[in-house]
Amino acid sequence: MTTGLRPRDFVWVIADRLATSERIGGHGFQHRRVRREEELAWLEDRGITVVVSMLPGNQNLASYEAIGMQVIHEPLDEEYSDEDVARVFDALSEALADPAGKVLIHRDFLDDTIAGVLAGHLVHSGMVDDPIVAAAVIQEILGRPLGPEGRAMIPAIDA
Repeated sequence: MTTGLRPRDFVWVIADRLATSERIGGHGFQHRRVRREEELAWLEDRGITVVVSMLPGNQNLASYEAIGMQVIHEPLDEEYSDEDVARVFDALSEALADPAGKVLIHRDFLDDTIAGVLAGHLVHSGMVDDPIVAAAVIQEILGRPLGPEGRAMIPAIDA
């Protein structure tokens, strides 16, 4: 039996391994404690074991830990460097190292930054060897175009 409430924009990027959504419980004025609790129950029901939060603040981190989820906090503000993005790629690799783990990565919204990180991680991890294919795959999975800011996060492959 399914419990809880599906988080907004939840989508599996890698089936039963890596997912993304908007911030659990909503963002800003839309954030609701009851909604957060319902969405956490839904994530637990799906077996999510690790949350990678790219929010600049510590929103919800204690809530994830309270229900036994591992938390990796890698803030990615509006202004970021290539090193910041590489740090997030490494955090995702760490989170996915456990073959039984199921990882959720999020920011406030499912935005170009999330899409770029996901496409970049596909290349960074070696799952996809062509940045253009990685962008196309993520666009198809997320159902949204990948803008220039997101494309800039995808590592180039040295020939």
